[in-house]
Amino acid sequence: MHRRPTGLRGFYYNPVTQVVLLGFVCFMCPGLFNSLNGLGGGGQLKENTSANANSALYATFAVAAFFAGSINNVLGSKITLLLGSIGYAVYISSYLVVNIHPQTTGYVIGAGAILGLSAGLLWTAQGSLMLAYPTESQKGKFIAIFWSIFNLGGVVGSSVSLGQNFHSVVLGNGTYIVFLVLTGVGVLIPLLMAEPSKIIRADGTRVTTPQHPSWKTEFMGLWIALRTDPWIVLLFPMFFASNWFYTWQFNDYNGAIFTIRARALNNLVYWLAQIVGSVSIGFLLDQQALSRRLRAFTGWCVLFIMVFAVHIWSYFYQRQYTRETVASGEYIRFDINEPGYAARIWLYIFCGLLDSMWQTTAYWLMGAMSNNPAKLAHFTGFYKSIQSAGAAGVWRADAVGIPYMNLLLSTWVLLVAGLVFALPMIHMRVTDHSFDEDL
Repeated sequence: MHRRPTGLRGFYYNPVTQVVLLGFVCFMCPGLFNSLNGLGGGGQLKENTSANANSALYATFAVAAFFAGSINNVLGSKITLLLGSIGYAVYISSYLVVNIHPQTTGYVIGAGAILGLSAGLLWTAQGSLMLAYPTESQKGKFIAIFWSIFNLGGVVGSSVSLGQNFHSVVLGNGTYIVFLVLTGVGVLIPLLMAEPSKIIRADGTRVTTPQHPSWKTEFMGLWIALRTDPWIVLLFPMFFASNWFYTWQFNDYNGAIFTIRARALNNLVYWLAQIVGSVSIGFLLDQQALSRRLRAFTGWCVLFIMVFAVHIWSYFYQRQYTRETVASGEYIRFDINEPGYAARIWLYIFCGLLDSMWQTTAYWLMGAMSNNPAKLAHFTGFYKSIQSAGAAGVWRADAVGIPYMNLLLSTWVLLVAGLVFALPMIHMRVTDHSFDEDL
């Protein structure tokens, strides 16, 4: 047990303060990226370039994230976060370039590949810190704090794009410049964060960190984490599905059937819904009146209901249009004052709720397996690697013109499969207490 510092020093080294700073790194970088991506085609009228860039992004992300846990444990979280945030500035700059010079689409795809390498580092460092700083009774709360601040990036970015482009049909350069400046600020925030080894949790325990391991030791640790906790494999389908749904939601729903200002408004409420979803499911998963196992099963049931509610609703809308009817102009895009728009924006709100609930629960389940930051870095590396492999595939499928309905149905099937495979893991592996030791 350790005594926590007081005064300003105590405030700075408080785990909540550090998670808030972590949230602002992701507010400025992936949060603004999500806002841009959520407009469908990155705000461009042609979604093909954005889909190919996302395919390149997630292909390199999948490879980088698999080894990012080892890189994080050797370099430390601050350096890993710093390196991981740089790619977001490069990627957002590519949209500004292509808006000025439309023929430079290759730069967007190349920037996507660079971002994949960076994002693998950022999200692995983020996940290990977010799950290591809280006590076991606070993990849902800390995930909700992080997820709320992170998604404020989407809210702010969507508000900017809505205000600047309310009477436009494509995004103007000013929107991309604002995004680029804010992302540049986010790159610097990791320099303000404390070393994890100096953080003392609310119960007086110190956050444990690996003691300058060698690369060989860390790559062995990657294998040992998988060998000593093989139940993590049953979460892999859940990980694989966790970014799959973005393609249909962003490009094939929001990007396909709405005008640019309707897309911007949809984007705004989507990220607001993410905040509500993460806070609500985090509150449920931290209910101390219930055992941790019961909370895990309850969270699973909530996700199961949400998956079917959202996708039955989506199916009825998807039956009304195809790629061909959208491309030909036969299917008229919805504007914010069109009849039927209100019901469709409500579907998008529920898509945002489901997304944040799914991601929060996945993180919470990993946090229920260990409190060790080194082991959690490997777990979150697995998570982001497998998640990104799925995303690379589905964005490429969208780029080559797979029918909208096929992409929606594949999303539905994969989410259900993720839940089915996770069920025995919850039954066999989630206990009422986990320990820091043994990687």
